[in-house]
Amino acid sequence: MTTRLALWRELFTEHPRTLVKNKDFTVTVFRYASGVEGLKVANSRGHLVILPWLGQMIWDAQFDGHDLKMGNMFHQPKAAKEVVETYGCFAFHSGLLANGCPSPQDNHPLHGEFACASMDESWLELEGDSLRICGSYEYVMGFGHHYLAQPSVVIHKESPLFDIAMTVTNLASAPMPLQYMCHMNYAYVPDAAFKQNIPDESLILRESVPDHVKPTEQWQLFNQQILQGEVTLNTLSTPHLYDPEIVFFADKLDRYTDKPEFEMLAPDGTRFITRFSSKEFNYVTRWILFNGDQQVAAFALPSTCRPEGFIAAQRSGSLIQLGPQQSRQFTVTTGIG
Repeated sequence: MTTRLALWRELFTEHPRTLVKNKDFTVTVFRYASGVEGLKVANSRGHLVILPWLGQMIWDAQFDGHDLKMGNMFHQPKAAKEVVETYGCFAFHSGLLANGCPSPQDNHPLHGEFACASMDESWLELEGDSLRICGSYEYVMGFGHHYLAQPSVVIHKESPLFDIAMTVTNLASAPMPLQYMCHMNYAYVPDAAFKQNIPDESLILRESVPDHVKPTEQWQLFNQQILQGEVTLNTLSTPHLYDPEIVFFADKLDRYTDKPEFEMLAPDGTRFITRFSSKEFNYVTRWILFNGDQQVAAFALPSTCRPEGFIAAQRSGSLIQLGPQQSRQFTVTTGIG
């Protein structure tokens, strides 16, 4: 049996209050000084802080004493229209009509229109050993697209692994483009090693340079050494070389496996894991950045295409066309394994 508990904005005040508590889960609601609503969901292993009305971002993720979130400049989430204005979360939904870094010819915002969506509904579902945080958002534009997005996060009893999901339904009478990435900004762990169940050589260095990347001579040399096979980046051992960002792509994952699995292994033995289906996500990106303001080792960002903008996906043939009333579902399992 599923128990559903509706949420509404008035529940979230500057003074935290416990909304649900049983032997497995505790749910606390509060409001940041910035005005953004926060929902803390905890089990015996740790907790997530979810922003139920701001694109259902996961702002914080802490399990088994580890802070999973990237180092960043934001001490709290900001009420924002574009994700770059509040880039301090653990995870957000990138897309859905366009995804990634726009080229000079693209006209969409960085990481698309949904990342900071003002959700229409939010609710909790308790079922068995799981707690699901759900949301709903209807995008509708006169003379434009019309879709329903339903993101969710599932936390499990006594587990440091959790699920991030998204369902997209085209409500229009014409096809809509779909680009989606589950953008998880994992913390940088010094000397951690990367592993995956696809060949190492399937991860290809990004050679395009987005507008926000300002190349240095040292960075260009390091990229050239990677391209020539002189060095690899399987271990986070040279942080001074990861500024600007170093990005790898792996395409058409279904050539290798139905169930891609990526991990970042910390020196203390902690295994950070991300797994998903290549039928849902046939592409993955690895994003590494280390400087005084941001430190991130996003070892696996599952997606439907490369995050190089709408036009690039269109040209590569990876742009999905979702038919009228058609739906697509996506699920990622991540956390500590």
